[in-house]
Amino acid sequence: MASKRDYYEVLGVPRTASKDEIKDAYRKLALQYHPDRNKAADAEERFKEISEAYAVLSDDEKRTQYDQLGHAGFDQRYTREDIFRGADFESIFRDMGFGFGLGDVFRVFFGGGDFEERVTRGRDLAYDLEVTLEEAARGAEKDIQISRVEKCDVCGGSGAAPNTPQRTCPRCNGAGRVQSTTRNAFGTFVRVIPCPTCGGRGRIIDKPCPRCRGNGLIERERRITVKVPSGIDEGYQLRLSGEGEMSAEASSPGDLYAVIHIAPHPYFKRDEDDLLYSLTIGFPQAALGTDVSIPTLEGNTSLTIHPGTQPSEIVRLRGKGMPRFRGYGRGDMLVRVEIEVPEKLTQQQRTLLEQLAKEFEQSVKPKGHRLRL
Repeated sequence: MASKRDYYEVLGVPRTASKDEIKDAYRKLALQYHPDRNKAADAEERFKEISEAYAVLSDDEKRTQYDQLGHAGFDQRYTREDIFRGADFESIFRDMGFGFGLGDVFRVFFGGGDFEERVTRGRDLAYDLEVTLEEAARGAEKDIQISRVEKCDVCGGSGAAPNTPQRTCPRCNGAGRVQSTTRNAFGTFVRVIPCPTCGGRGRIIDKPCPRCRGNGLIERERRITVKVPSGIDEGYQLRLSGEGEMSAEASSPGDLYAVIHIAPHPYFKRDEDDLLYSLTIGFPQAALGTDVSIPTLEGNTSLTIHPGTQPSEIVRLRGKGMPRFRGYGRGDMLVRVEIEVPEKLTQQQRTLLEQLAKEFEQSVKPKGHRLRL
């Protein structure tokens, strides 16, 4: 499948374009590629492309998500129906003199039906996917194994044995649904329910498929590749469109949601886009200063400890944290410096510390803090 062009490029506007500039650009292109005016072979595809770009960039929330995530992340968050929901096409085409609105745009994309009429979909599935902190930082492709219900590969989901006829259900006349009317003291209530004769299929199967036994569905194990974007957060749900389950009455499968869990790291703790690291050094190193090697996500790096560093002091390493999932750049690494006090001393160490203590007696006085009760 060919990769999508950037939405700003499609409309020919800069990324800083205002909503009015985006609307004007779309109006000009829609006038050029409108299906009522342009009968060229590629006109309909161009009209779809510019309409999708306008639907996203004209909506503040969707535009922000697209700017932050790009096509890959945005398409995992929004279905095609979600992209067009709420977009204002009616006023644009009315101003141009076309009787063409959102429902017509929907039909161009989805082949008929009302935009607000929800397409019957199968069941959504969820999968808990664990990644390492390094994988969350750089991005990764993870293969997962799931069991799901799919259309039978022998009968194509019809439930009938191959090359055997099917009859239209006489009760629902092929609609797959019938009305159920209930009367009581409060009035008459009408419900639309799946046809009990054909089970909602609209067809009567005389010879069931030997593989699925007339059900039209089978359960299969599938290996699916999940693309994990860099900087992803704990608990984020990646939507894989159409990778969920089918059902007997569904016209399309549901979606698969990969729920991200980031495994604990031996060195780092994550605080949004920052990484926290605890470094323990000795008193002489803190007093005199030193250079130490510490780990980062890209490998070891040198950290300078300045003379006189205090216990629990924070040293910030700019840009050594996580990539920003919802923005640009990276967070920081915050190194908390702790001073180690030895529990046991050799005689020589004790002698040296006693000498040092005498040196400090005149220059360093114990400091107390008032307790607030």
